Amino acid sequence: MTLRYFNKLGFIVALFRLTFCANAEETAPQTGLIQVTFSVSEMCLQVESSSNVTVYFSQPLNHTVEIYFNYAYGDQSTVSYHQISPIISPLPNITCEAGTKKIPLKITGLRAGSLSIGLNSSSDDFADLESVYMTVKVVNSNILEIITQIIGWIYFAAWSISFYPQVIENFRRKSVIGLNFDFIALNLTGFISYGVFNVGLCWIGVIKTQYRALHPRGVDPVQKNDVIFALHAILLTLVVTIQCFIYKRGVQKVSVVCRVLLLLAWLFIIVSLFVAVGHVITWLRYFYFLSYAKMGITFIKYIPQAWMNYKRKSTEGWSIGNILLDFTGGSFSLLQMFFLAYNYDDWTSLFSNPTKFGLGFFSVLFDILFMVQHYVLYRQPYGYSFINEETIVADSE
Repeated sequence: MTLRYFNKLGFIVALFRLTFCANAEETAPQTGLIQVTFSVSEMCLQVESSSNVTVYFSQPLNHTVEIYFNYAYGDQSTVSYHQISPIISPLPNITCEAGTKKIPLKITGLRAGSLSIGLNSSSDDFADLESVYMTVKVVNSNILEIITQIIGWIYFAAWSISFYPQVIENFRRKSVIGLNFDFIALNLTGFISYGVFNVGLCWIGVIKTQYRALHPRGVDPVQKNDVIFALHAILLTLVVTIQCFIYKRGVQKVSVVCRVLLLLAWLFIIVSLFVAVGHVITWLRYFYFLSYAKMGITFIKYIPQAWMNYKRKSTEGWSIGNILLDFTGGSFSLLQMFFLAYNYDDWTSLFSNPTKFGLGFFSVLFDILFMVQHYVLYRQPYGYSFINEETIVADSE
């Protein structure tokens, strides 16, 4: 019995290593070649301003070499080089004498935009020059760039805090009557998908390698604060789910329609997992499937709560604090996108990510609907109704 157990355990470990580690081996760097690095990996300039940067060699050059600079625009699957960059003043080719250990450069911004600067050489003395580059961002206003970053932290804080009012409301009332269970079930599945997606693209080496192969000079799409937000959202949604089991809930339950939708979502996630294990699709593609699941859920998750409020003619039990904070986060998120588009003179970026823009805009619309329900349509407190001039305590009491 014990031997059989360890055989099964060994098989699972071997499957995991084969699946996740097969493509993770890195080629050992060649010895004797000169490593090249920029003094900074990213630089931000205002239009018509300049800044200095240095290219370093890991050891002095053995002979005279010619260094050529190239430019790549945007997040390209196959990096294409341009000899002239309209965003910055083009850097001249440089002849480096033997013994040179560094090259000082002056970068001057011409117009708003973003690009990466790489270098090449006819010499074979350098190691992997294709991976050597720095990103230059030229903005219309440095002050607006700072404001944009502050806005980013504001909506991050607003969205993070937005989970707590509902938890506090449920605890205060010792009841979840008025909180739609379909919304909670959909929200939990959505955030689990979103959390796994963020963890994968931020921390799992195989996924990061596959993404970098497709986007050699692209910006990492997931940052550590994205991971923290997603994991925090899962935790708080689980807390609300537990409250639904321990507090008074009346006759509320997850609807049949919601159960069917959740079944389809989890079938999609699980079937795609086996397809990825079978190497029919890449792991990066599978993790993007998880983000698609989150996107689809976000489009529909508010509908059950809005319909429930309409049927009850009340928002009692549905925390307005959650909505106000969510509206704040969504509004600042959209505002940041507009500021970035202006500051980088790139209005196409506003709609090049329809998922982010669409979900943000869609969420704000529902927040407005909930605020209208709470402050305009159903202002009377839920708890009493008048029939034949007699006051009758409502079912929620």
